[in-house]
Amino acid sequence: MKYKRLFVLLGDQLSPRLLDHADKESDLLLMAEVMQEASYVPHHKKKIAFLFSAMRHFAEELQTFGWHVHYTKLDDDDNSGSIVGEIKRVANFHCINTTACVAPGEWRLHEAYTELAQDIDLEIIEDPRFLISRGDFADWAKGRKLYRLEDFYRFMRQSTGLLMDNNKPAGGKWNYDQDNRKTLRRGTNTPEPHRSEPDSLTTEVIELVKKRFHNNLGAIDNFWFAVTRADAERALARFIDNCLPNFGDYQDAMLTNNDFVYHSVISMYLNAGLLDPLDICQRAENAYHSGHAPLNAVEGFIRQILGWREFIRGIYWLLMPEYRERNFFDAHRELPDFYWTAKTDMHCLQQAVSTTLREAYAHHIQRLMVTGNFALLAGINPNQVHEWYLSVYADAYEWVELPNTIGMSQFADGGIVGSKPYAASGNYINKMSDYCKSCRYDVKQKYGSEACPFNYLYWDFLVRNRDKLGKNNRLFHPYRNWDRMDRSKQQQYLKSADVFLQQLS
Repeated sequence: MKYKRLFVLLGDQLSPRLLDHADKESDLLLMAEVMQEASYVPHHKKKIAFLFSAMRHFAEELQTFGWHVHYTKLDDDDNSGSIVGEIKRVANFHCINTTACVAPGEWRLHEAYTELAQDIDLEIIEDPRFLISRGDFADWAKGRKLYRLEDFYRFMRQSTGLLMDNNKPAGGKWNYDQDNRKTLRRGTNTPEPHRSEPDSLTTEVIELVKKRFHNNLGAIDNFWFAVTRADAERALARFIDNCLPNFGDYQDAMLTNNDFVYHSVISMYLNAGLLDPLDICQRAENAYHSGHAPLNAVEGFIRQILGWREFIRGIYWLLMPEYRERNFFDAHRELPDFYWTAKTDMHCLQQAVSTTLREAYAHHIQRLMVTGNFALLAGINPNQVHEWYLSVYADAYEWVELPNTIGMSQFADGGIVGSKPYAASGNYINKMSDYCKSCRYDVKQKYGSEACPFNYLYWDFLVRNRDKLGKNNRLFHPYRNWDRMDRSKQQQYLKSADVFLQQLS
């Protein structure tokens, strides 16, 4: 058959919505597993297995519905090893002169497509899966000195009508975050997320990953991710039915040996295209209107998708590629080995990293206030932190992970995304979790060899970065408390931090 056009779908573009721009009769769809995408960072085994299996299932689904699909498997003899290489090879083999692709989510592929467009007839289509286009976000950002989530979030609520009541926010408030900080008792039983049993196709992919990526980090024998749209929908339904009513109250809570608490665990499905963001938000909104879930839970959940996810993507495309290199605190310490092994006496970090290695997942407070907070306080190179997050999480693509790391977690952008660093002592972790009860360090001790390292690292971070943070209005009280502190106590904090960081290095 003679095809008029090659239409390219990447591994994180597994949505039938993208085919609104394709022609079933005359287009050849190209999907390819390539080593370049599977190895540009040392991805978690489970992340690779999830994407390859989801791609293969999606390709089968498309063929069932009559689409012509050229699917390149990783071990195919003629696999060129890169997306651009596969586009050229397959187009040449089928004598196709025109290629179309959906805009990629990562800058490196954007550059590759831009270069490719100089050699071939290439049309790049805007990704329709997001609730605001890159151009419309740039229009929203134009003329603003600061980009703040709350401003953008209100704009998106008004634009979409989600949780709106006659042009006013449902319940009279835009944001119920203050109601979403309750803690859980140790031993609390929380619902498990939906778990999918691997079929023969997924089992085949798991064996491939074991063979080709045996040195990559992470567990894979307990693979349970959804790899089809139908199973991803079941995962969403299970969250809404069983977890959403309690999600708001406990979304910041952490428990020992409880990986998921009341979180949705659907971000990997959403970011790969198996779920649609507007549909997710509307189903959550329906849960509020039906009385199934309270407003603080539904608003908090929708804010993560409608607000933060869209905001972060907009920031990424607005400020790349320079944004990736930002290092406001000039932090250059190496990422500690325990981020890859979970071998540390700090129980909170051991729990967060262990979950990460086991599940290619950790919820947002574990990422922000445990692994991220430690890296910030210890002065870890933000680019190494970024590459770690990009490697280990199944939902991580650079457009979503990089601004979360550089901007929110590490404050390496100097305040473009957040108004102050997310820096906290051990008191925050003790308040929001039961981790400190099982730790060899004492969270009540402020300095010395038995003290929680977060306690003295917090003050050391503020002191060594005072020239950059001292005028931040939101840090007025911590700096005032430091200045009122007895000098001998100050020296104990700084000495303890110095000893710890020397050992860390």
